[in-house]
Amino acid sequence: MHLKKGWGQQIVFLGPCLLFFLTIVVTPFILGFYYSSTDWNGLDLDKAVWTGSANWKRIFMNDDKFWDSLYFTLRFTAVAVVGANVLGLLLAFILMTALKTKKILRTIFFMPNVIGGILLGYIWQFIFTKGFNTIGDLTGISFFNLPWLGTPSTGFWGLVIVFIWQTAGYMMVIYIAALAGIPKDLIEAAKIDGARAPQLFKSVYVPLIMPAITICLFLTTSNAFKMFDLNLSLTKGGPGTSTQSLAYNIYAEALINNRYGLGTAKALLFFFAVSIITVTQVWITKRKEVSA
Repeated sequence: MHLKKGWGQQIVFLGPCLLFFLTIVVTPFILGFYYSSTDWNGLDLDKAVWTGSANWKRIFMNDDKFWDSLYFTLRFTAVAVVGANVLGLLLAFILMTALKTKKILRTIFFMPNVIGGILLGYIWQFIFTKGFNTIGDLTGISFFNLPWLGTPSTGFWGLVIVFIWQTAGYMMVIYIAALAGIPKDLIEAAKIDGARAPQLFKSVYVPLIMPAITICLFLTTSNAFKMFDLNLSLTKGGPGTSTQSLAYNIYAEALINNRYGLGTAKALLFFFAVSIITVTQVWITKRKEVSA
């Protein structure tokens, strides 16, 4: 009787969530395997023509834009992940000191993460096109007069700047929580033994905050790979397709070109690529974790 009551409670509490998860996530994911092998316009289910491996052959043998987008996404992810985590950790160290305004500063640095990506992109589009030009005209500094969204190189760095600006504050909060959990007597003992700042950082801080580093690297890596909203609102993949992320390439293939079968195949390939990279990253960093 007690067992039945326990199962009943689990069904009541978990049943609706499990049903929605199966309906909204699992079922479309499984159907994606079928539609990835069809020629479908996304509108009429009866017009989804089975094409076998044609979509996959096209991706691997005759779709340069997809591979250009993949290369752009890999470069963007590498730079953005390093930048966001370095800046987030630096801010965490600064705001762990005895600053009178540290609580206000923590709030200010975290706020960009609350703003939606589309809105954030349009705000920074105005800053790049109007704000920077005005500052450049007033100061004569050439940095502000660069065509930030007009060339492939400046467009790349513009996306990197906005992503880091949005993400670093959230990483900062995680790093602050990790730093606050380090025993102070351990740090004092290391200082007494003659450990200087670089050695203290490398041999004490980094090993003890490795769980936070694992989380932050996972979040920034997955978010950078999936970057779409900033790409849409800032550059729309331009000029041309030089700043087109992989997520935007999939969006354009499915919703602009109306090739949902090919877009689904790209999305599945994207899913497995991100899964392999993030799981590998977590596995590597997890092995480096230690306990205080």
